[in-house]
Formats: sequence, structure tokens, C-alpha cells
Amino acid sequence: MVLEGSSEALCPPPSLELRPSCNKNQSSPPLGSGSQSHDALCPEDKEPIKYGELIVLGHNGSLASGDKGRRRSRLALYKRPKANGVKPDVIHNVSTPLVSKALSNKSQHSISYTLSRSHSVIVEYTHDPNTDMFQIGRSTESMIDFVVTDTAGSGTGGQGQGGANGEGGQSAQSTISRYACRIMCERSAPYTARIYAAGFDSSKNIFLGERAAKWRTSDGLMDGLTTNGVLVMHPAGEFISEPAPGVWREISVCGNVFALRETRSAQQRGKLVENESNMLQDGSLIDLCGATLLWRTPSGLRHTPTLKQLESLRQELNAARPQCPVGFNTLAFPSLAQRATIDKKQPWVYMNCGHVHGYHNWGFRKEKAGSSAVALTGGGGTAPATTGERECPMCRGIGPYVPLWLGCEGGLYLDAGPPTHAFCPCGHVCSEKTVQGWSQIPLPHGTHAFHAACPFCGTWLTGEQGHIKLIFQGPVD
Repeated sequence: MVLEGSSEALCPPPSLELRPSCNKNQSSPPLGSGSQSHDALCPEDKEPIKYGELIVLGHNGSLASGDKGRRRSRLALYKRPKANGVKPDVIHNVSTPLVSKALSNKSQHSISYTLSRSHSVIVEYTHDPNTDMFQIGRSTESMIDFVVTDTAGSGTGGQGQGGANGEGGQSAQSTISRYACRIMCERSAPYTARIYAAGFDSSKNIFLGERAAKWRTSDGLMDGLTTNGVLVMHPAGEFISEPAPGVWREISVCGNVFALRETRSAQQRGKLVENESNMLQDGSLIDLCGATLLWRTPSGLRHTPTLKQLESLRQELNAARPQCPVGFNTLAFPSLAQRATIDKKQPWVYMNCGHVHGYHNWGFRKEKAGSSAVALTGGGGTAPATTGERECPMCRGIGPYVPLWLGCEGGLYLDAGPPTHAFCPCGHVCSEKTVQGWSQIPLPHGTHAFHAACPFCGTWLTGEQGHIKLIFQGPVD
């Protein structure tokens, strides 16, 4: 039996395309199937249209090993020279043993739903000239535009790494799917981007096996969920003006929105949320069960600081000549290029009160100094594994004592305000609006837990607010 399927009813389609930077001084990451030359992607006579940018949380500006090709911490999606989007076309009900034969056409995109050992449903997709498609996943195969691996964040807030913290590679057993999701972008204004669970493999197929959550819809079509799911949270208000968290939802293979399952990989789907959509907006978060991505629109990015502006803010901080109120030595934030190395002039902060000092090896309360001392040389910039409880000499407040690091990923900022606050307990410094916004957002962890975390390193936030205002002392002269 063959049914003509309505593409609008089956998968509300815009497709998304991912494209690299047009900076000719940098090598362009390959775009996978249908990729074009760099000159074709960035024509000289026309400004390329940017759909938006994806930023992986927990990486403070770049991966620990450096951004290379399609494996990077941030990637811009541009309009492709030629559309590569797809949309549902025809539904086939076939005997399961015949599925491999039915999918033998590698030029045809399709999704296979295995209902039983004897029955499968195959939905064929056809070319959509109005959309661009971008695929995201753990696989390094050419059809994946953005290669994402697990972010090594801290679950207990005990991490005290520097500017590159959280930039681990891939865990021993990744929970991110090889073909995690796809984004479809409309090629005409307003260039709407939509997200769908699962991506097409090298044979241009998506397989939902017998154990995967799948079902027939009320209109007789098919839909399903991936094993660990693709979760999305849209901000409740405007991300840059009124940052407030929305509700985490799960996105299906066909782009429908559902309440969360009881656990991440449960067989039973959540309830359909009919008044919400898979349309991405500035500040939308995408969780792939191992890494969380932030979607920023071109209009939203205009309110964030560039790397040059962040460097100017750093220089302004240092130009004020902040001093240690005890040792009276001048403190200085290291350059952004050296953000993974602890410097002897590095500012340190008492997290419970916000007083900024230079590093000193006294005032321990719960641990002996020998077990909490920090080596300021070597170790590739890794800060102390534990700093213990320290007593602030200014106010006698007792709490963690950690080095301060500038947040270097501008796309994670909510504004370009001065860096006056720090996340607790990691010590990443940014604007007040940025710390207030991120401290309200619960990020997925494991199969059903949620915790607010520092967007620059992934450390779980602690304390009453999750952040603190910094108190610098100016020069005594």
C-alpha cells in the first residue's frame, strides 16, 4: 500500500544549513554532502546570509585541542549556494525483511520505522528547493556538518580549571548520537530555522528500530523519538532583554514538541504540546544528552561583545590597576590567548564575599595548606583540584578561594556590559546581566536531573544566587 503523504502534515519542514566562516585567512571546514568550494560559499560580490550560530556550552572560546574543521566550539550557519533541504513525499508500508531492498536507492532520503519483525513503514523524502539542511552529531562522516562530542563539565562544582576548563574531548562511552539532529532553514526571509531529532546517515536514511519510541499519528502518518532524545528549551521572553528560562521539551523526528519522558530513554513518549513549535529563536538551547548547544540569531549577536571588545574590557580592568588589599601587589587578568595558564598576577576571589586578592597560601580552615597549595607553574594551566575553605582577611568570611578568569566566548553574553560579576564556584567573570540570566537556567544532566551551570565551563553553580559581585581595591597611590 502506497499513500501520498502531505509534507506539511508529516514534518513541518523548513530545513537548516550550516556553513563556516567566510574568513579567508582560516581554513574552511568541509560541509559534508553537497559541500561547495570556499569561494562558492562566500561569493565576493554578495554578503552571505547568516541564519544563526550554534555555540557549545562549556567551552570558553575554543575546544581544548583547538577548533579544527567541523569539530569546533562554535559554528555559523549560512545560506547555501544551492538548497539541500528535503521534505516528506511518499509513505510505504512494507514487510520488514524487504526494508534493506526498499532503501537501496542511496540518492533518496528516507526514514524507516520498524513496527515489528514483520512490518515497517518507510517515508521517502524529496528535494525541497526552499530549505537548507544542516546535520549535527558525534559522527565524523562527511554528511555531518557540525561534529559535537561530550562536554566534560563538573557535576559537583569542585572544578577550578582555567579559561579552557570543561573543554574535554569525548568520554569513554559517548551518549551523543552519531546522527543527533538536523536543522532546517528557510532560504527566504525571515529565514526561519527549525530543529528535528535524528540526522540522515551516509546512505541518506534514518532508522528507528523496534525498540525506539515511535507511533502512528492521528492522521495516519508516522513519528518517533531517538534513544536519548533531543531536548529544546526556548527562552520565556527575549533572551537579550528579559532573560528567563522556558520549559524543556523533547523534539520528535518530525519536529513535533512533547513533554519530557520520565527518564531520558524511556519507551513512553511525553504528552504532545500543541501550542509550541520546533522553531528556534535567539537563546534557544538544544541538549543532545552529553552536550548542550545555544542558538544565537544575527540580531541577538549584535548585542554581544566581540573578541576585540572583550580584549578592550580586559585592558580597562587592568588599566584600573586593581591591587591585593593585603600584599598591595598589582593584579592583572592574563591575555585572552593565555587564558588557560595561571599567572602570578592573576586575581583570586573569596567566593562568599567577593573580595578580590592576589594569590596567597594561608587562611585555610578545613584543609591543611599542604593539600590545598597551588603550583603556579606547569600543569598546562590547570588550577587546584580543591582550594578548601579559606578565611577572607578583609571580612573574615569563610568560603572557597579561586582564581578569576574572563569569559572569552562572547556569544554566551547577554550584553556587552562591564565584567563586574563572577560565577560561583568556578570564577568565570562576565557582565551582571549575563550571570543573572544563566544562573536561572536549569541545564540537563544525566537521565533526568537539571542544574544551573556556568556556560563557560559547565561547572554546576553553587551558593544562594550562583554568582557574586566582585569587590576590587584600587591603587593606594
